[in-house]
Amino acid sequence: MIDKIKSLIAEVDSFSTESKEELESFRIRFLGRRGLLTELFAEFKNVPKDQKKEFGQAVNQLKQGAQDKVAHLKNALENQAETHGLYGDLSRPGEPVSLGSRHPISIVKNQIVEIFSRIGFNVSEGPEIEDDWHNFTALNLPEYHPARDMQDTFFVQSDPDMLLRTHTSSVQVRYMEQHKPPIRTISPGRVYRNEAISARSHCFFHQVEGLYIDKQVSFADLKQTLQYFTTEMFGKSKIRLRPSFFPFTEPSAEVDVYWGLETETDYKMTKGTGWLEIMGCGMVDPNVLENCGIDSKSYSGFAFGMGIDRIALLLHQISDIRLLSENDVRFLKQFRSSL
Repeated sequence: MIDKIKSLIAEVDSFSTESKEELESFRIRFLGRRGLLTELFAEFKNVPKDQKKEFGQAVNQLKQGAQDKVAHLKNALENQAETHGLYGDLSRPGEPVSLGSRHPISIVKNQIVEIFSRIGFNVSEGPEIEDDWHNFTALNLPEYHPARDMQDTFFVQSDPDMLLRTHTSSVQVRYMEQHKPPIRTISPGRVYRNEAISARSHCFFHQVEGLYIDKQVSFADLKQTLQYFTTEMFGKSKIRLRPSFFPFTEPSAEVDVYWGLETETDYKMTKGTGWLEIMGCGMVDPNVLENCGIDSKSYSGFAFGMGIDRIALLLHQISDIRLLSENDVRFLKQFRSSL
């Protein structure tokens, strides 16, 4: 009888399963009301007196081993079920990771940067919270100058000399202060103006402005640079420059590209003229060069600036500028780009 109990103990020790059904059958077989242990305890009265101690110890060892085995396997199976519930079947192939989309503003900005980098322009950046000197005064807009009214400004309440920049021309001023000519740089970034929010305007938007300073720079150089840009960006080579006014350039001009009148959308965008305004430009005013520590008698240059948002609306046929800042995933996931 002792040998039989030892055999059962060995069986309990070696038992293992990953099935709740098998574990329950094991428990019933050993620990059930009609199980082996019940039979062995009933047999205790028939064991010779000199073997009772050894018999009792062996039965208790079998009982303890069976109880520990059941508890251990039950706990392991419950943990396995919990892990499966949290993470699913870990042996399954992984789910494909969905790729995100670049924002249309980033797509257009990267395209502009890439085009101008081909002709030697680097990228410069500056703070969005700017002081009056870099945003206005150095750009030929002294205090009380009427042209300041063209840019409705957000001022910092605690310091009236600080403001949210109204254009990235402030970055060009900082760049000219820190670098000697020749200078060839573009300055993309976000700007702020106190304007009513609508489908066509916003209180913040994005600009990219370009600057080229060197000896004997002419208006012809400016026109040729813009001709190259419009051809690369839009596939349109026909442009025109209309006289305009900007305080920091003289002479100044608005740049139009001939978009054409091939479709009904073309008629709508160009109001039936075929021409579409895309940026402003001009020769850098000598006062601006002097304010930045550059000798205006030895150097000249040109500058230009365009709205990235406006070009994004144009290229992607977006009807409402507010869509660019609302972060609606349904809108953003439409855009794919390698830039």
